[in-house]
Amino acid sequence: MQVLLGIVLALAAGLLSTRLVKLIHLPNVTGYLVAGLLIGVVNIITYKKSGTYILDVKSLSIIVDLALGFIAFSIGGEFKLTSLKKLGKSIFTITFLQSFLALVLVDVFVIVAFLCMGNLNNENAALAIILGAIATATAPAATLMVVRQYKAKGPVTDTLLPVVALDDAFGLMFFSISFAIAKALAEGAKLTVMTILVLPLAEIICSLLIGAILGALLSLATKWFKSRANRLCLMVLFVFAGVVTCELFEHLQAAYNFPFGLSSLLLCMMIGAMFCNMCEQALVIMDGCERWTPPLFMLFFVLSGAELDVRNLASIGVVGVVYLVARCAGKYFGARLGAKVVHADENVTKYLGLTLFPQAGVAIGMAQMVSNKFSGNPLTDGIAVSIITIVLSATLIYELLGPVITKIALQKAGEIDESTLA
Repeated sequence: MQVLLGIVLALAAGLLSTRLVKLIHLPNVTGYLVAGLLIGVVNIITYKKSGTYILDVKSLSIIVDLALGFIAFSIGGEFKLTSLKKLGKSIFTITFLQSFLALVLVDVFVIVAFLCMGNLNNENAALAIILGAIATATAPAATLMVVRQYKAKGPVTDTLLPVVALDDAFGLMFFSISFAIAKALAEGAKLTVMTILVLPLAEIICSLLIGAILGALLSLATKWFKSRANRLCLMVLFVFAGVVTCELFEHLQAAYNFPFGLSSLLLCMMIGAMFCNMCEQALVIMDGCERWTPPLFMLFFVLSGAELDVRNLASIGVVGVVYLVARCAGKYFGARLGAKVVHADENVTKYLGLTLFPQAGVAIGMAQMVSNKFSGNPLTDGIAVSIITIVLSATLIYELLGPVITKIALQKAGEIDESTLA
């Protein structure tokens, strides 16, 4: 009963928020997060009065897990080999450098911030490492919205779209390695070649391998089931199977001390990548999937916003500001460096970095994964709270300012259709 009421409340709040953000020309995701934030405030008030929550986010954690699976699956669907070959090495170079520099700058500056505040310890070092990995992710949806709205065309736009598509794939790789290192650090495990290299690589390889197997099986299964409804059910089945497989490995870790888990983000991304390359009708089938997932994604963002405890904002203020600034610097200068290395168009060198500031779904997904894995453990619970608070707060700012900055950058580059500005 409580779960159903929570779903009803979250969906109603999300729907109402879309009406409000439309009036001020902001992305829907911003509205969902704000709606969730307001629910979180009401949660705090009702809990103080009655000892119960108006919406228990933890009871709906399965929705978060499934939404993460479908977010990753849709990312994987973008990696058709024929399309990737057309992009050329320059796109991969630019994407890697801006992602990597964002990771490094956030790691370094957050650690320096903790040093300056005199409270650098294993927990805060782990927090810095995870924030660095999350900093790599961008928001393809917000960027695409700006490009479509203003009918942008030109070298910057042509470079921007494939970069944001690839960005999240690099981000997931960096995140898997960083998460494993941070977990070992926070839990007081000895940092060895095994903990910082072998086990993270084993997690990545196994996640990709199992994802590839499930993606291949999904592709084969579509030959037996021809109707749209059955094929849609197949996709849901295999994404669910991917999420369940990761949960199984997590159980093995907890119950039998299995040395590593699986990344549901990487695994589900690989299902999507394998499927889109093996099945000729993949794009049509995945389009059907995109038609029913909006309610799931709406719930995901509203629940993510509801998890933000406004009482924690003051405690992470400095680190949050450092994260915001360092990530933007990493994206800007990394893109600039990458463009110079590959001898890109002058406008690409000048303005591409400014278009990479928006951040939303994948970053929130990473933060939610940290929250799910770290919550409830006295050694890591503080990290979970800080990650959710910093990333969601930053996302709100990025989603408010990011599309505006992207528009200005494309306008400066002379790639916006002036008739759309009227």
